[in-house]
Amino acid sequence: MSVLTTSPAWQALLTHQQQFDRETLRGVKERKELQWQGAGLKLDASRHWVNADTVKLLLNLASQQDIVGWRKKMFDGTAINSTEDRAVLHTALRAEESAAIHVDGRNVMPDIIGVKKRLADFADKVRDGVWQGATRQQIKSVVNIGIGGSDLGPKMVTEALKPFHDTDMEFHFVSNVDSTHIVETLKKCDPETTLFIIASKTFTTIETLTNAKTARKWLVEKLGEKAVAKHFVAVSTATEKVTEFGIDANNMFGFWDWVGGRYSVWSAIGLPLMLAIGPDGFAQFLAGARAMDDHFQITPLADNLPVIMALLGVWYRNFWNLPVQAVLPYDHYLESFSRYLQQLDMESNGKRVDRQGHVVDYETGAIIFGEPGTNGQHAFYQLIHQGTTVIPCDFIITHKTHNPRSDHHKILVANASAQPDALWQGRSLEQAGNNPYKEFPGLRPSSIIHVPELNPSSLGALIALYEHKVFVQSVIWNINAFDQFGVELGKEMATAMMK
Repeated sequence: MSVLTTSPAWQALLTHQQQFDRETLRGVKERKELQWQGAGLKLDASRHWVNADTVKLLLNLASQQDIVGWRKKMFDGTAINSTEDRAVLHTALRAEESAAIHVDGRNVMPDIIGVKKRLADFADKVRDGVWQGATRQQIKSVVNIGIGGSDLGPKMVTEALKPFHDTDMEFHFVSNVDSTHIVETLKKCDPETTLFIIASKTFTTIETLTNAKTARKWLVEKLGEKAVAKHFVAVSTATEKVTEFGIDANNMFGFWDWVGGRYSVWSAIGLPLMLAIGPDGFAQFLAGARAMDDHFQITPLADNLPVIMALLGVWYRNFWNLPVQAVLPYDHYLESFSRYLQQLDMESNGKRVDRQGHVVDYETGAIIFGEPGTNGQHAFYQLIHQGTTVIPCDFIITHKTHNPRSDHHKILVANASAQPDALWQGRSLEQAGNNPYKEFPGLRPSSIIHVPELNPSSLGALIALYEHKVFVQSVIWNINAFDQFGVELGKEMATAMMK
């Protein structure tokens, strides 16, 4: 057995779980002691298999695993990505510009500020029509070509903040190496008015470069070789490869090895969002995340939203053996949010070896899935309500709509509010008229995350909430959340297969 599973805090939770009687919670809801607020968001965890003793024991586990110490290491720039000997500083990208954050003895904030300024200058030129294509036409279509964090992040946030787009430009995102993706996207674009953003740190990612070369060929066939420099920019650090492609090095925006791909939307990878909502809107997005960073850093663990969410996940994953979690946003603008979290969570914590290189003897990570709004209710909620597998859920409710029409939003929020209660209360066999097919077991756990309005600031806070939740769980499990060697073997074998 490992140090973790034999530890006092772990063993105390095992004993507690074995004695826990969920039936004592039936009919109980709206427990004020299980509701917290931070960075403009509210977490209601009333509908969970926990009582005061559970929370106390989970917090003991957090203290035992030194959440406070690891949190400080991350924000201070310590190389906590031990397998790659790197700092983990996506939080620096949204820090106050007056901050001093050091990596290897060097303050990285001047570099961050410099890249932000270059991005803002470029975004303003494109948005104002100063930057034009080879035929002096204003840009009307932006195509982001990337994969993984270079696609899921900018795609999700650009879609989510569509009400704040203050430009006529259309935004497209290409990631799949299946040629259908790039071909169908290019059908919607005019080469004279299209800007391509090639997002690849090393400029070697095979899916991204394959799609980029197809886009380049399409453009050159229409406008000639010289047009490449006016229609392509790069988010990369590989200057030589970028210039070989035909992109002017002045139109290359870098980021750093201490920014992981799935944490990179705050960096130059977020350029599509900045083009869509402007530098000021992007600054509000960063400010929302910074508010959650501040909450995570200074709030006691017992009232800390990311910590509470992480501990609930550990409670179910390790002590109740529940492998799946559903994330269910009741806002159609968050259509891609669950898919974004799949990468954030499953690529981060899908590990079987701890920081010391030992195979773990406990479960890590959860299987994340979800769909927006009432769509899921007519798809997989049947299993969540009456299936044999208990699936803890996060319901995300935005209380103000950007599109008030008739009773749409009232119906949406009514459903979002009713589903957690229905999962928790259930319906007894007697209430179902002794019809076993209409009996609902109830006591299915869920959280509600209340978002007053979906805007750049609240979206930033929501993403940062889940980032820190994933980090806390990785600390508890003693694993490195910031490498992803699991993506390599299949790609290596595919390369050999091609030959």
